[in-house]
Amino acid sequence: MEDLEIIKLYENANKNKMKKFIESAESDLKVQIDKKCITSDSEWMDLTEEVIPHLDSIFRKPNRFIKNEEEVVKIEQTRKVSVESIKHLSKNTNFIQKIDEQTGDVIPSKLLNVRKEESYDTYENRLAYTLIQNMKFFINKRKTILEKEAQIEKENNNKNEDSKQLEYNAKSKLNDEDIDINVSISSKLDSQITNSKERNNIILERISEIERQMTDIESTDVYKILDSSNVLLVREPIRKTNVILKNVHFQYVMKLWEYLKDFFEEQNNIVEECKDYMDNGKLKNMMDEAFLLQYLAMKTLDEDETEKKEIKKQVQTIVLEQMIDKMLDLDENITEEQLQQMVAEKYEVIKYKKMAILQDIQKIFKKHIEQYEVNVETKG
Repeated sequence: MEDLEIIKLYENANKNKMKKFIESAESDLKVQIDKKCITSDSEWMDLTEEVIPHLDSIFRKPNRFIKNEEEVVKIEQTRKVSVESIKHLSKNTNFIQKIDEQTGDVIPSKLLNVRKEESYDTYENRLAYTLIQNMKFFINKRKTILEKEAQIEKENNNKNEDSKQLEYNAKSKLNDEDIDINVSISSKLDSQITNSKERNNIILERISEIERQMTDIESTDVYKILDSSNVLLVREPIRKTNVILKNVHFQYVMKLWEYLKDFFEEQNNIVEECKDYMDNGKLKNMMDEAFLLQYLAMKTLDEDETEKKEIKKQVQTIVLEQMIDKMLDLDENITEEQLQQMVAEKYEVIKYKKMAILQDIQKIFKKHIEQYEVNVETKG
């Protein structure tokens, strides 16, 4: 590929003049940016889809503990005598009704009745239950945002807007030459949002699938028990129990918990950017260099005259070389001083001759002009 003409301008330009031009340049650059577009947000869905299987495992194989309910009841209401019952009676002898001295049997009037039940009301289960409530709230907010975005796209005729404008003014001085430039550049991009409706449908389908999987979790016995018991929801800060720290399912639960905590506020996918400022950085430097380029391009207008001078100089050099070469052929012993003397003498003769001829021509023109004026006056 041949070098572009614009590259040749830089290569052929005088480097010192280019440097002086840039250093003496005084410029300012105003930048205006107006941008409005709708972006796609799928990060939260990706993470939610990753965590849901772990939530499902937690509720299908839940963490639980044995809950003891103790109650002192009459002997006839006691269903089971446990070790705890005997220990309690030994500490509370007032519940002894009588002792058979022959057999040594103790007949109590009351006994401690211990009823053991499994409970799912653990801190870890309540954490998972609370996360599901947060997810449901978050999903509803995202669906509301999608509806707003669809409405905005409809109002904008499904277009993204992106406009930029630069206003550049500069002046520079190179020797006795003053150079000024005023440039205004603007661009506007009204890009059609491709497959906008299809994109929203895909997002809504993913959300529907997430909600379906969450409904499956809500149908488990453990979730129903916690929901019907109106368990206390977990609040920040989270207690880092051994189960939460070491169980892989709860590690994923905490990953989603932290994400929702950071992004619980309404996240709008509408990107709006409006800027109006004077640039003094890299962009302005590039515009200064572009100013130099424009000047170099303008200077090409002088190339025809320069080229003529260069050709004339080359012809003079060739003629002079041929003349000296012939004189040396005639006399190889001629010195530089003699050659200079001969050229000087001949120069004076030829110059005088041309001047004399020019004067004769001027006299002829003058004579004819005077004769023309006399004829005009006579006729008048």
